[in-house]
Parts: sequence; structure tokens; C-alpha cells
Amino acid sequence: MEAAAEVPAPPAALSCFSYNQDCTSLAIGTTTGYRLFSLSSVEQLDQVHESNEIPDVYIVERLFSSSLVVVVSHAKPQQMNVYHFKKGTEICNYSYSSNILSIRLNRQRLVVCLEESIYIHNIKDMKLLKTILDTPPNTTGLCALSINHTNSYLAYPGSATSGEIALYDGNSLKTACTIPAHDGPLAALTFNSTGSKLASASEKGTVIRVFSIPGGQKLYEFRRGMKRYVNISSLVFSMDSQFLCASSNTETVHIFKLEHLTDSRPEEPPTWSGYMGKMFQAATNYLPAQVSGMMNQDRAFATVRLNVSGQRNICALSTIQKLPRLLVTTSDGHLCIYNLDPQDGGECVLIKKHSLLGSGKMEENKENDLQPPLPQSYAATVARQSTVPSTSTMPGYSEDGGALRGEVIPEHEFATGPVCLDDENEFPPVSIRNP
Repeated sequence: MEAAAEVPAPPAALSCFSYNQDCTSLAIGTTTGYRLFSLSSVEQLDQVHESNEIPDVYIVERLFSSSLVVVVSHAKPQQMNVYHFKKGTEICNYSYSSNILSIRLNRQRLVVCLEESIYIHNIKDMKLLKTILDTPPNTTGLCALSINHTNSYLAYPGSATSGEIALYDGNSLKTACTIPAHDGPLAALTFNSTGSKLASASEKGTVIRVFSIPGGQKLYEFRRGMKRYVNISSLVFSMDSQFLCASSNTETVHIFKLEHLTDSRPEEPPTWSGYMGKMFQAATNYLPAQVSGMMNQDRAFATVRLNVSGQRNICALSTIQKLPRLLVTTSDGHLCIYNLDPQDGGECVLIKKHSLLGSGKMEENKENDLQPPLPQSYAATVARQSTVPSTSTMPGYSEDGGALRGEVIPEHEFATGPVCLDDENEFPPVSIRNP
């Protein structure tokens, strides 16, 4: 129940917030539970689900636009709960030896990051596939998982004192390579949508680098600023991989454009400026690394000046109503939507500001009102069902690697074929709702 307007009680605290893998949905955790919003419109923010069953949520992650959501609360920080929120049921839960710091999802893998270990689950049946033990101390749970399940790479810090990135193949369950990305410890990691590029930033926050995957060659280097060190709180590619956005504890959000200047540059520059540019490029071979690096770094293509600094925030680059937008969610409970000029860049224009802590408009059935009946199964949540249901049962998850045994899930609830969650048309229907 909402507090009366005259009572001077603050709204529920925004303890966590995250975009789904393709930035079409926003999830927030509060002291009373969690909420899910659809990001299909600029003017209207549709709340598709709200749950108050688990208080003090500090991790909530939604799998694309499916009904699968993963929740962790401060009440049980060592337990991961996986829900089918449309049916209002718990699929399974896992307990670990220490507090869960972060969770990452794609259509094949679910990754749980602890301070000194990482657990990789098969999302089709939640079986534990691999435990990476004795990872360098990772107090923030920093890790990134490619959203492309056919190119399912996992990146995490390979050192607690330097900016080394450990790259792991989530499909073959083997180490791919290590990338010496920065001198100082890592602060941010993110893959592009295809898993072919990886961006990183160190705790200094001044330089952002982009590497090819799986080779680890440096492709781009962007300078966020030189005046002061900052804490990078969000690093994200646009879905087409043309832009890279970085936000921090300062009031400025930077958007960089990944242009292929080297590939398109002709052998003989046709203009005087092109000739001079080629001279400078050649000169970098004879300069100290620090100087040549400065000459190769590109400034921001577009920026946003936030009204306040020091607040935790996350950003997303998305296409809403056929136009490119920058989304900024802040810890005080607001979602700001900006227009991004993909041609000229410059200062992005604020066009809408939504409150996430008000009495959100419920649009829970809007995503399903035109959908045909589908089987109500876990398989339908992460894949189209391709087998005849069986009445046998099997353990829902493994006891290997320190995970504790939980409930038993019917065998027909597992997906056996390739997962196909492409859009909101694959929501399982809701015929029974819990009060």
C-alpha cells in the first residue's frame, strides 16, 4: 500500500538496477522487492511486473524479454532464486559458499560471480557445468558475458593488481586467452552484441580500450578525460556496435563512435590534411609509447551533462520508436531518455524523465494479450519445446563445486533444442495468477 501523500516518508530505496541483454527492459530492486519495466516507448514507462515477495533485493536480472528472472536478496545473499514471473512460480534456487556479487545471463549460460570463484550453469536445465576456483579477489563481482550464445565468452579480472583480463569460452568451457588491457586494476568490462569486441576501463577511468575477441588485439583507444580520475560505473555498446557509452561518478556521460578509419583510408591521401595526417601517423612509430598513445586516442563523439554528480548510474544505447536513444538510470530512482544524433553527435538532448519509484502503471498483460496459447513450461521460457513431455523427474541442479542440492524439476521442463528467445512474442501465457 502506498503511503499517504502528507506522510513525510521517503520512497523505497533503489538498491540495484539493470537493463536486460538487448536493452528492451529495465529491472530495479528495492527494499520491498523488485519491478520490471518495458522500454518500448519514450513517453510512457510500462511496468510489466512487480513482486514484493522478497525484500531487500540487490541483484535482479531478466533474460531478454522472457519470463525468466534471477533475484538475490540481502536476506539470503548466498542464494540465487530463479523465477518464472509470469506464472508466479520459482523454477529453482542455488546456494553458494559466499555472497553472490553479480549474475550474468545469455540464452545458453547463467554465470554467478563470487569474490574468488565463478560458477557457470547451463540455462536450459540450470545444471552446474563449471566452477572456476581461486580467481583473483574480485570484491565488486566484475565480469561480463557475451549476450550472443553462439559466441558465449566470459571476461573477468585476471589480476587484482593489474588490468589483465581473463577470457573464458563459455561454450567449450576452456580458457581462451589473457589480455593485458591496463596498468591498473579493472573497473568495467562489456562485450558488444556479437561477442566479437570487448571494451574495458581501469580504476583510473581515463582511458577506455576495445579489443578483438577472441584474439585480444587492441582495436580502439578512447580518452574519457585527463583532469581527474573517475569511477566508471557503466560501459556499454550500442546493439549495432557503432557506439560505446561510458558513465561514471561525474556529471558527464561520454559516447564514443567506433569508426573504421584505418580500413577506409586510401593509400595516397588526396588532400593536404590527409597528407599531414599520414605524416603524424608515421611519426608515432618514433615517439615514446605515452606520446604516440595520446595521438591515437579519440575524444567523445557525443556527451550528456547530468544534473548531479556522485550518484551511481547505468547507461544503455537503444533504439526506441525507430530512433537512437541514450538511457540513463540513476540511483535516486529516475530514468532519463536522451536523443542521440548518430551523424553529428554533440550534446544529447533530454526528452523525457521518468520516476521509477512511483505507483507505476501496470501493463502486465499487455505483452501477452495477442499471443496464442503456449505450453507453460520452463522450456518455453528459454526455448521452444521440441520434445514430448515426460512424467519422469531428475535433479534440477548439481552438487558439484559447492552448490547445494535443491528441488527436483520435472524432466519435461528442460529445453533440449537450441534456445530461441528472440522477442516478446515468446512469453508463456498467464492463466493462473497467485493472489
